[in-house]
Amino acid sequence: MPREVIVRGSGAGFAQSIAVDGGHQLTADEPEELGGSGTGATPYDLLLAALGSCTSMTVGLYARRRGWPLEDVTVRLHHERVHETDCEDCFEHPRRIERINLSLELVGPLTDEQRDMLRQIAARCPVHKTLTASIAIQIR
Repeated sequence: MPREVIVRGSGAGFAQSIAVDGGHQLTADEPEELGGSGTGATPYDLLLAALGSCTSMTVGLYARRRGWPLEDVTVRLHHERVHETDCEDCFEHPRRIERINLSLELVGPLTDEQRDMLRQIAARCPVHKTLTASIAIQIR
């Protein structure tokens, strides 16, 4: 059965209380310079955290199943919006590309072949697949 995430916030500000099945609590907010109170991670921070944690878990699982000497995984992520500059009608229909830059650091006495395979496996984590698929969001 899918887990449920419940997000609640007042209309007075950006701070949100997030409850995840299993009793987990998180807070989301915007930084003070953007009108928030800075009490939690931004929505994009949470998105990057989801991708980074899934990537690390997937790489670790793959290495464990093969008995590879992976000691530590660090995933660094940054989100950016890149405005297209090569489009002819950008003034009438501005377009931008959402980009997530992901850096994968693998610690341990791995061979070059093992490192290459783990980099390939990183792109196969379920959250990566979801983010790169066509997503339908139904609002009721």
